[in-house]
Parts: sequence; C-alpha cells; structure tokens
Amino acid sequence: MTVITHCIFDMDGLLLDTERVYTDVTQQILDKYANGVKFTWDVKSKLMGRTGDESATMVVETYKLPMTVKEYLDITSVVQEDLFPHVTILPGVEKFVRHLKKHDIPMAVATSSTRSKFELKTSLNKEFFELFDTIICGDDAEIKNGKPAPDLFLAAQKRLGNPPAENCLVFEDAVNGVQAGLNAKMNVVWIPDENIKVLTGDEEHGATIVLNSMADLVPEDFGLPPYDK
Repeated sequence: MTVITHCIFDMDGLLLDTERVYTDVTQQILDKYANGVKFTWDVKSKLMGRTGDESATMVVETYKLPMTVKEYLDITSVVQEDLFPHVTILPGVEKFVRHLKKHDIPMAVATSSTRSKFELKTSLNKEFFELFDTIICGDDAEIKNGKPAPDLFLAAQKRLGNPPAENCLVFEDAVNGVQAGLNAKMNVVWIPDENIKVLTGDEEHGATIVLNSMADLVPEDFGLPPYDK
C-alpha cells in the first residue's frame, strides 16, 4: 500500500459520539408527530454523512411529518443545543490523533456539520480539535454537495497543501462517507457502528480496511509511525 502522509477525519460518530444524540432527538420528534414510529437503522444509515438539510428532508419525507424541513430543523436545534456540548470523544481517537500530531502528520476534520453545529459539538473539547491543521464544515463556501460527493475531502486535501490523493487516508463511520472518500480517490478506513455492520453484513463498500474501533488501528499498517512501546 502507498505510504500515508496526510489523514482526514469525519467527525460525527467517528471522532465524537454524536450519532446517539441524532437518534434520540429524531425519535423524540417521531414520538410526538408520527405516533411513535421507530427511527430504524436502515433509515438512519442513509442519513449519516449527509448535510443537515438533506437529512432533515429525508426524515420529513420518509415519515410524512406534518411540518416543513425548516420547522423540523428549528425543533431539533433546540434539543440539540442542550445535548451536543456533552458528547464525548470515542475510544482510541485521542491517542491516535495526538500520536499523529507528535509525528507532524498533517490532519484535517471534514464534517458535514455546519460551522455553528461544529462549534456546539466541540465546545467541551476545543483543545483537542486545535490539534488539527484545518477544519472543513458542510456550509463552507467551497462545499457544493454533501457526501457521497467528494467535496469535503477535496477541500480538506486542498487546505492541507494538495498532497496526492493516494497518500491521503480518510477515516469514516458512514457508508456515504466511505463512498465520498473513494470518490476523492483516497484510501479509506471504515469504522462503522455495529448496527450498520448488522445491516451490511460482510460488505466493505470499497474501504481499505474495516475496524470495530479506532483503538484497533495499527498505524504502521499504513506506513505511519508506530505507537511507542
């Protein structure tokens, strides 16, 4: 495999445990406006990695909610503001990111979240997110399309100095995100939620490797410096 020189990370469900907040908030809406129909993983998996507007449109249309997309976004924002600041960093993430920083490996976050939602979600972990060289958000000017389009990863690549795509390693938890990384011609580590793995079985969606957790990553498998013994 080509030696990796640059790393690009998704955020929701990959760096931060935010996906459970999205699930809880969506279920609260369905309980109130759709007779408590279950927000299932087959629907959720299609939303992951998409922009807020795209995800909201899919929820409103799928469950035939009696509201506009804007009304849905306004309702969810109120609940999310209470919950997002308390999300935690997922296992293995901080160790790996600090390891890359120590060895001067350039890193970017490429998230479908808007800049304001990014600030909300990371408010208790600002020092950690300062370890990254650049943060790309879904409402940045150069992002025309959400994942599975490659816009977010191409923007991250550009801000990292335009390294060759084959030297970039993308970390994703969503199938849409894996596809976006592949569409950017990059290598992809897929770390799916166990519920996604149940849905997709042994399907790897073109990822270079599939892991259960960032804690399982072996840096030298990608030509990156090994962890200290």
